[in-house]
Amino acid sequence: MEVAKEQLEGNKVELKVEVEQERVNEALQQAYKKVVKEVNIPGFRKGKVPRKILEARYGKEVLYHDAFDFLVPAAYSQAVKAAEIEPIDQPEISEFKISPDQPATFTAIVEVKPEVELGQYTDLGIEKKEAELSEEELENQLKAYQEQHSQLEHTEREVVADKDFVIIDFEGFIDGKQFPGGSGEEYTLEIGSGTFIPNFEEQLIGQKVGEEVELNLTFPENYQTEDLAGQDVLFRVKIKEIKEKKLPELNDEFAKEVSDFESLEQFKADLKEKMLEQKKQQLQQQLENELIKKVSENTTVDIPTPLVNNELDMMYHNLAYSISRQGINIDDYFKHINSSKEDWQEQNREHATERAKNNLVLESIAKKEGIKVSDEEIDKSVEGMADNSEHSAEDIKKLLMIQGQLDGLVHSMLIKKVMEFLVENN
Repeated sequence: MEVAKEQLEGNKVELKVEVEQERVNEALQQAYKKVVKEVNIPGFRKGKVPRKILEARYGKEVLYHDAFDFLVPAAYSQAVKAAEIEPIDQPEISEFKISPDQPATFTAIVEVKPEVELGQYTDLGIEKKEAELSEEELENQLKAYQEQHSQLEHTEREVVADKDFVIIDFEGFIDGKQFPGGSGEEYTLEIGSGTFIPNFEEQLIGQKVGEEVELNLTFPENYQTEDLAGQDVLFRVKIKEIKEKKLPELNDEFAKEVSDFESLEQFKADLKEKMLEQKKQQLQQQLENELIKKVSENTTVDIPTPLVNNELDMMYHNLAYSISRQGINIDDYFKHINSSKEDWQEQNREHATERAKNNLVLESIAKKEGIKVSDEEIDKSVEGMADNSEHSAEDIKKLLMIQGQLDGLVHSMLIKKVMEFLVENN
């Protein structure tokens, strides 16, 4: 196969490809085997029409469309490798010419990764901060554990106060009629939590247990349910009980209940170690973010639209996957926040552009510095996946290849190595 490459304007490249006649004849034969199953010619059983008869009846061109499908995709992939280009979009295929016993030719125009003009990326003077943990931070985390294991207990107090938990029955009416979702029984409401619409909770302060009160309120103009936004509403509320939050004491018994440790001191020491490690990771991420931001600012490159769109697609799929793990459909999620996929894409386009540029910058540094991911490193990473799976490393690697995810894994490993290089050299 012969390939002629020409650089066009922008980031586009033209490939003129010539495919040897042996592959052409093979593609035409594959096309014949497919087409012959779909035609009916009197005197022949379906699928048994000789190729010469088929071509005489319908013309040799009857095979060309399917031959294109058998021939061009593989030839294009081979041409891309031969031309040493990195396409970022689907190619425009034109000028396809084919005939038996002759080489086939076609032209492919495709957008490729742009040239990157790297600026300074080492010795940037960005310092890594040391992780420190104050006693106040540790105490606040212990209080959070207390909150998580708190219990609501009945109180004999009869007057509702801020921060109380009240058990209520309520009904909501608009123009004298109940509306969907506007009523509840035995509902536990924390006063001051902002769970209900403005002034609902505030008007319960000072009310007594057993009383039934009427609250005249208005839904906010930006309320998530459009039918209710801005509407005046009457709530009838019966206060049935007041409860107070009781926090467990911070002692050895508490430590035994919430951890595998026998004493509060052991629990605090372990908690401190984990919080410090988390801070180290946060500071490491902060350092890497500052580095790539500075390196990116020092770099000149035009970001093609297809790269931004690819990044947006990846971000969208990650969001959809994250939402689905909570049992929520992505379309329902957008309805809930009164948005759409198109709105989300527009809001995140700038971030996607930044991510696309960062990837180009890091890939360029890898190329310039000769940073690569070895087969041994790939195997080690896959073995790590196998340790947390019921499948063997070999099976996982095959699955990644079949699903087209192996390249993504290698790319993420490469980016990680480049970031390690930047940290070490700054």
